[in-house]
Amino acid sequence: MKTSIAYGMSQSRPRTLMGTKTLLTFLALTFGLSWIPMSLFVLFPDQFTALFGEMSSTNPVFLLAVYAPGLSGIFLIWHHYGLKGLGSFFRRLTFWRAPIQWWLFLLLGIPAIVYTAAAIKGTINDPFPFSPWYMVLPALIQSLLLGPMGEEFGWRGLALPLLQRRFSPFWASLILGVVWAIWHAPAFLMSGTPQSAWSFGPFFVGLIAITVIMTPLFNASRGSLLIAILYHLNIMNPIFPDAQPWDSYLLAIAAVVIVYLNRRQMFQRGSGVMEVLGPREEEQLS
Repeated sequence: MKTSIAYGMSQSRPRTLMGTKTLLTFLALTFGLSWIPMSLFVLFPDQFTALFGEMSSTNPVFLLAVYAPGLSGIFLIWHHYGLKGLGSFFRRLTFWRAPIQWWLFLLLGIPAIVYTAAAIKGTINDPFPFSPWYMVLPALIQSLLLGPMGEEFGWRGLALPLLQRRFSPFWASLILGVVWAIWHAPAFLMSGTPQSAWSFGPFFVGLIAITVIMTPLFNASRGSLLIAILYHLNIMNPIFPDAQPWDSYLLAIAAVVIVYLNRRQMFQRGSGVMEVLGPREEEQLS
C-alpha cells in the first residue's frame, strides 16, 4: 500500500455541538444497554432464560447488546442535529470511493489472512458449512444485520470521528480498539455466543488490530459507513473457516505493516475524518 493515501477531509476542526461529553455519553449508553442486560443474564440465567429463551443470535437480550452502539450513535445524532442531521449522517452510506489498494485489501487481503490462519490451525479443509450452498445468503444477511449494521453506526459513525478531533488516527484507533474489545467481554461469560468458545487474549489483540487497520481505510474513504460495514462483514464472514487465534495474530502483523506504510497520516493529529455528518454539513447545522 502506498503511503500517500489522501484522506480527503478538511483538517480544520468543525464547529459542532458534539465533543468529549458526547463521546462519554455515547459510551455510557452503549455499555449500559449492553452490559446491564447481559450481566443480569449471567447472574440470573434461569430467570432470564425462562423470559427470553436460550442465549442465541435471536435472543432479545443479545440483539439489544449488539445494536447498542448503533442505537446510541443514531440517538445522539438525532438529539444534536435532528432529522436533517440523521439524513446527512446516513448519506455516508453512499460513500464508496477509496484508493484501489484499499478495495483490494478489503476484498482479497482479508480472505488471504483468514485462510492462511486457517491453514496454520489446520481447519482450512473443513467442510463447507452450508448445504445447499445457497444457504450462505441468509447467513450473510444475518451476519450483516447483527454485527456491522448494529455496531458501525456507533463505533465508526460517531466514536472514531470524535476521537480523531483530540488524537492522531493511531492513538484514536488504539483507544477505540481497547474500548471495543472490552465491550465484548460479557459475551465470553455465557454459552450460546461465538466468543464463548474463544480465548479473550487473542481476541483482544485481534480486535485492536482490526480497529487500527480500519481507521486509515475509513479515513481514505472520507468516513464511509458503507466501507466500514463491508470491512466488518468480511472480518466475520460466515463462509470463512474458524481460524482463531491465528487470524488475530496475522491481523496484528498486518496492522503493524499498514501503520508503517501510512505512518505520516496515522501519527499526525488532525489528519483523519473528524466530522460525524457529511463534509462541512455539521458547520451548517450547528
